[in-house]
Amino acid sequence: MNWKISLFLSVFIIVASCKEVKEDAPVSLDEDTSDLSYTYANTDHLIEAPQLEKIIGTPNIKLVHFGKEKQYQEGHIPGAITIWRTDIQDASYPYKGMMCSKEQLEQLFSDRGISNKDTLIIYDHVASCDAARLWWILDNYGFEQVQILNGGAAAWKAIQGEFTTHIEPIQKSNFKLPKLAPMGTYVAKEDLLKALQSEIPPVILDARTTDEYTGARIKKGANYGGRIPNSILMDWADCMNYNGDKKFKDYQELTKMFEIRIPSKDQAVFAYCHSGVRSALSTFVLTELLGYKNVRNYDGSWTEWTHFKDYPKKQDSLTTIFK
Repeated sequence: MNWKISLFLSVFIIVASCKEVKEDAPVSLDEDTSDLSYTYANTDHLIEAPQLEKIIGTPNIKLVHFGKEKQYQEGHIPGAITIWRTDIQDASYPYKGMMCSKEQLEQLFSDRGISNKDTLIIYDHVASCDAARLWWILDNYGFEQVQILNGGAAAWKAIQGEFTTHIEPIQKSNFKLPKLAPMGTYVAKEDLLKALQSEIPPVILDARTTDEYTGARIKKGANYGGRIPNSILMDWADCMNYNGDKKFKDYQELTKMFEIRIPSKDQAVFAYCHSGVRSALSTFVLTELLGYKNVRNYDGSWTEWTHFKDYPKKQDSLTTIFK
């Protein structure tokens, strides 16, 4: 009888051990769950609204409302400061939208009371498109303490998060970026032009709309309609639940969309749009959420590219819409 008991205990221990290992193992991608963010390659720079609710108001958490001043005054998440596109652009160029200098960004953050110990949580009202632009600039200047609120203001509203018109006083700081800027996801026009002429050109990803891509529409700031030759189209909004909760689509959906266009995650990818904002979000999706290893965002994008007459361009149709 004792050997039977011993055998039973041994089997029980083995089964229990196997069960424990199984429970600790990564969840299958096919498993049904309401939160699919765990499947992303990296979520270090992404935060959900319920997570924010738990830490809001704690020291060294700095909320950034990325939007125009009027929108901010009409209602923002308590404690948030405001930053807009014009705050983070270099106005010395003959065209708009270029990334601000390191010194300009340091001065801006100092004026807004951001310290080097702060973690920035950025949100906007346009499905994280503007938030991604600030993430991209900070990534290139080596500041990693940044998270995008998935779903932005809409996600905060969905959990009955508070909005306020109260603007808290700002105590200025002395913010400094790292001395060595990696510029790991940045590409300049000269590098892109050279890459187009190489034997193995990179994938050129156009994050604009179909009308912009074909040349049927030209937005203000560009001198021509059309696209960079050999570029492939992937509207940034297709990466989002744009008409829904404004969140990023889940890993499976994003993978299906991109793997037919960019099969290898080691391929060189240069993304662009009108002024490097929408393509910053595409860069976030590819590098952070999907794990692509060699992605760069063209800062000047179509606005800068069309400023130079001799830069190659392709157009499918006559431009009929100007905006």
